[in-house]
Amino acid sequence: METRDLGRQGLAVSAIGLGCMGMSEFYGPTDEGEAIATIHRALDLGVTFLDTADMYGPFTNERLVGRAIGQRRAEVVVATKFGNERRADGSWVGVNGRPDYVHTACDASLSRLGVDFIDLYYQHRVDPNVPIEDTVGAMGELVRAGKVRFLGLSEAAPGTIRRAHATHPISALQTECSLWTRDVEDEILPTVRELGIGFVAYSPLGRGFLTGRFRTPADLPESDYRRRSPRFEPENFVKNRELAARVEAIAFRLGITPAQLALAWVLGQGEDVVPIPGTKRVKYLEENVGAVAIRLSSAILGELSKAAPKGAAAGARYPEPAMRALGR
Repeated sequence: METRDLGRQGLAVSAIGLGCMGMSEFYGPTDEGEAIATIHRALDLGVTFLDTADMYGPFTNERLVGRAIGQRRAEVVVATKFGNERRADGSWVGVNGRPDYVHTACDASLSRLGVDFIDLYYQHRVDPNVPIEDTVGAMGELVRAGKVRFLGLSEAAPGTIRRAHATHPISALQTECSLWTRDVEDEILPTVRELGIGFVAYSPLGRGFLTGRFRTPADLPESDYRRRSPRFEPENFVKNRELAARVEAIAFRLGITPAQLALAWVLGQGEDVVPIPGTKRVKYLEENVGAVAIRLSSAILGELSKAAPKGAAAGARYPEPAMRALGR
C-alpha cells in the first residue's frame, strides 16, 4: 500500500482510506460482524486510514471502530469528527462549534473509541454562530493536551479555511469529491494547495452510484437515506444513470470495474488527495483497494472529464436543509 502525506505537519496515511459510516447507519441494514471483518481486512491490506464521526449511529460507529482496531491500534490512523450534534435517540440538535463543546465531544470520542488520542480530529460542519478562530483555538488546545495529533475541517469555505489555518495548522480538509461532484476544483483545491493542506475525498463513488450497482431507485433498501437524496429522486436518477453508464463503458473497455475507475480518477487528481470510499463488506473493500495500483493515462483522464464534466450530475448533493450547512 502506498502512503500519502496530508498537510505539512507530519501526517502520513494510506493512499486510500476506509469510510466507516455505513457500517452503523444511513445505508440500509447493518451487520457488525461483517463490518469488523471489513476493517480487519482493510488493515491486512495496508489500509490504515479509518474515518468515522460521533454522529454516525449516533455514537455507535466510534464504538464499533474502537472494538475492531483493538490490539492493532498502532497500525491505524483514526480520524473522527465533531460538530453535527445529535442525541442518543438519533434526533438532531444542530451544528455546534462552541469551545466547551469541542472539549466535551473529544473526551466522549476518546472514550467510545477506547484510544488515548485521536490522530485526525475534524470539525464536521462549520458553526455559523461561532467564530472559526474560537472553534479551532479549542481544537488546538486538544493538540497541546495530547488528546489529538492533527486537525481537520470538513466542507468549509475557502475564507474559513484560511482563518482556521492561521489560528492553528490544519492538516486536512474533507469534502465530497467524485466524478459526479467536482465543485472542489474551482476554489477549494487551489486554496488547500496554496496553504499546504491535504485533501480527503469523501463519497468518491458518488454514494455508490458510480459503482453501477443501482439501476433503479428500487435497488436501494427502504431504510436507505439515499432514497431521500435529490440525486436519487426518480427523474434525476434517470439522468445520472446516463452519466454513470458513460463511466461504466470506459471501465469495461479498460478491463476494470466502474468503482475502480472512479477511485483511480480521484487518486489521479494529485498526491495530496486521499479518497475514503465507504463500504461495509469485505468484497467491495478488496475491489476498492485494487484501484491504488491503477494508473490512468492523460488521455483516459481527459476522456473521463468529458464523460463526467463539472456540473453534469442532476440534483443537489443533499436535501435543502443539509445544503445550507455546506461551504461556510
